[in-house]
Amino acid sequence: MADSLPDVRFVICGVGHIGHRHAALVSRHPGATLTALIDVRPELQAGLAAEFPGVPFFLSLDDYLQHGPAADVLTVATPNHLHAPQAIQGLRAGLHAVVEKPIALRRRDAEDLVHTALQTCRLVFGVMQNRYSPPAAWLKQVYDEGRLGDIYLVQINCFWNRDARYYNAGGWKGTRQQDGGTLFTQFSHFVDLLYWVFGDIDNIQARFRDFNHAALTDFEDSGLVTFDLVRGGSGTLQYSTAVWDRNLESSLTVVAERGSLRLGGQYMDKVEYCHLQDYQLPTLPPTNPANDYGPYQGSAANHVQVIENVVDTIQKRGFATTNALEGMKVVEIIERIYGLK
Repeated sequence: MADSLPDVRFVICGVGHIGHRHAALVSRHPGATLTALIDVRPELQAGLAAEFPGVPFFLSLDDYLQHGPAADVLTVATPNHLHAPQAIQGLRAGLHAVVEKPIALRRRDAEDLVHTALQTCRLVFGVMQNRYSPPAAWLKQVYDEGRLGDIYLVQINCFWNRDARYYNAGGWKGTRQQDGGTLFTQFSHFVDLLYWVFGDIDNIQARFRDFNHAALTDFEDSGLVTFDLVRGGSGTLQYSTAVWDRNLESSLTVVAERGSLRLGGQYMDKVEYCHLQDYQLPTLPPTNPANDYGPYQGSAANHVQVIENVVDTIQKRGFATTNALEGMKVVEIIERIYGLK
């Protein structure tokens, strides 16, 4: 019986906003155990010890791998540039890996991660939690069922606020080497959604602008990308972190042979328009609220489904809904877009 299966043991590497969320959700999951926490900041130890009593704390992944208790899964929630090398290190130590987005900042590093997973017979789960949002899952379903017919146009708009409250001086965010760029850190979930539903893109053209982040980041704050869908149709991706004070919207509009639809809201969290031939929009489950980081907000807080899928897959009661190959494809698409700079 499923209840008799041993808990899946997690170690969390990087206990910032997202890593802390992983730790809290793992500690509450009936089929999981939080085995260890890793972070380079010793000042976090006392607070984490109070919140997660009995869970040991390590200052480096090396230290944990040498001296820590056994685990099944390494969750990597560190700065972007560390995702691939730390996940690879965990795989080589015999652990499965859960890797926050993006899984890498370069395709070749993502390829190394994929190859290492194959060589070690371990699983890599990319954290693509927007797939669990009810509107996104519904869009995937109606597309896969062929209800849209031929796709004509796909438009994605991501207009967010990321200002000085977000970019801490001396931190990794905003640096080209460690952050990678706006499409990697803020909007890779929406590139993933584009690929997950509609497939690959080509004939990419792009414009990039830096309207108000010159003193905050090493890269653009806004972009306009046009492309063709390999399966047919064309699209645009317009994005910006230059919106004043708070997020404006994340939306996806589809014009297709058998109708049109639009996912909207600040976080693509609702179906705002659906007019499809011989189809009535069903009542969808409510979308989880956005991840709240104080002065700014992110995408929907669907990490609980990510952890549920990891536990089910490792306990052989389900299959992985995300994998390193898909994560690598997202990295490759963003790399192609940024290659036009």
